[in-house]
Amino acid sequence: MVDAVRNPTDESDILVNIENVSVRFGKNWVLRNINLKIPRGQTLVLLGESGCGKTVLMKTIIGLVRPTEGRILYDGRDLATLPDREITALRTRFGFVFQQAALFDSMTIEQNVAFPLRQHTNKGRAELKRIVLQRLAEVGLPDNVGLKKPAELSGGMRKRVGLARALAMSPEIMLYDEPTTGLDPIMSDVINELILSVRRQNPVTSIVVTHDMHSARKVADRVVMLYPQGRLKKGESQILYDGPPGGLERAADKRVGQFVRGEAGERLMEMRERGLLSD
Repeated sequence: MVDAVRNPTDESDILVNIENVSVRFGKNWVLRNINLKIPRGQTLVLLGESGCGKTVLMKTIIGLVRPTEGRILYDGRDLATLPDREITALRTRFGFVFQQAALFDSMTIEQNVAFPLRQHTNKGRAELKRIVLQRLAEVGLPDNVGLKKPAELSGGMRKRVGLARALAMSPEIMLYDEPTTGLDPIMSDVINELILSVRRQNPVTSIVVTHDMHSARKVADRVVMLYPQGRLKKGESQILYDGPPGGLERAADKRVGQFVRGEAGERLMEMRERGLLSD
């Protein structure tokens, strides 16, 4: 863990620039006026309770969701202005680790890891095999796993296969959606160590969506905490905290500390006031 946030003065050091981004689905605003600059090489953790827009923001960053307002600049290029072909090419620079691994059940592990390489490159069979074995080794899996199907693996092993597949194209930016969800504490820490290992071995920028405070403290250079748009007072920023993980407990906004410590008192009171919870 790095207990300091990089504040680059050179705009060329910024890989992702989120400018006044808002996202609305129907009448429901999920994100409102989000401004963030993410430097190259930084590991940013997005925190916040369910429904605050963490995953929507991640999908907006890679162009799967288009902003209702504002824009996303990736390496200085506005995603909204790029033609579909360029967007598709740009996405090969992203590695996405899905919450439930999202492996193809009918394929072997080797075929799963090789899938993006087969889709986007013309590499031969021997080269594909070499890369697949290399990526599996990087996430601590033996060669013989490659012939198995996802159903034959534990949840933790499937997560690691998902990470190996995300690394297959040597991405510039890694995105992790709840990487430790559903895992026991030991396997969760294995995943945390793998995230750190990926950063050490590859020059990547990482964005991690999580509720896991141990994970956030361990892997983050910087933590951004979002709050549900519908529960904000008029004029309040949706970003309650933006800083190093070591500053979370000392944050000026008491809602940050309550989330970090898992204190539900104020939230329960709010639910009772709205008639959503009886005494």
